[in-house]
Amino acid sequence: MIYKELGRTGEKISAIGIGTWKMGVNPDKEVKSLGYAIDNGVNLVDTAEMYGTEPIVGRAISGRKEVFIATKVSPHHFKHDDVVRACNDSLRRLGVERIDLYQLHWPNRSIPIKETMRAMEELKAAGKIRHIGVSNFSVDEFEEARAALKDAEIVSNQVEYSVLVREPESGLLDYCEKNGITLIAYSPLARGALHQKRYSELADLLSEIGSKYNRSIEQVALNWLLSKKPVVAIPKSSSLEHTKSNIASADFSLSAEDIGRINDFLPQ
Repeated sequence: MIYKELGRTGEKISAIGIGTWKMGVNPDKEVKSLGYAIDNGVNLVDTAEMYGTEPIVGRAISGRKEVFIATKVSPHHFKHDDVVRACNDSLRRLGVERIDLYQLHWPNRSIPIKETMRAMEELKAAGKIRHIGVSNFSVDEFEEARAALKDAEIVSNQVEYSVLVREPESGLLDYCEKNGITLIAYSPLARGALHQKRYSELADLLSEIGSKYNRSIEQVALNWLLSKKPVVAIPKSSSLEHTKSNIASADFSLSAEDIGRINDFLPQ
């Protein structure tokens, strides 16, 4: 496993983390998969109160040390007292005393961002959270949230990013790199769409490249994301087989030429 710095904090997180959206179908199997990942170099586990998977994560991390827990507060809880209450509820469901990265799940224009960020700073000062992040924020929304903070920094922005979903390349990726912000890529395998017939040309390219490294198209797709300096990826990993594959995607390096070929392939 390779590790990258979280923002400019000096703290290292695994370049491949575990996402937990849509888990809960088979909790015992999922807890086992999460446990395997943690025991094999993954220290980043991402969840959210909206997902309903915090109890599953809590079971998986119980008794394990050195796990970096990221969760999110839902946008309908962005009022000051609701943020505090939501954080306390997440702490209880996770079974921890402190959340490593607490993120605003989506922007909510109906609640002043200053009110929300004041609550986030208070939670950080109280030791209930260690770092502040956002999710699904544009550059302008990120700047607005950043300006609302007095003493803390926003260290990350979690957005959808994959070989098929390239919107972060329209400014956000460069912004994150220039400002020392970690971009956490969710749905980094495009929710299985790589195997759809309409994307067969891209799948063929990834397969051709993967043959050089003895890797699957999914592993190539993940490694391509990791080649971007500020990016870490959080594929969902409900099964042990997929977990092992995802972890192995960080154990090789694509050549500059192969990275460029994928960069240039823009899906229609």
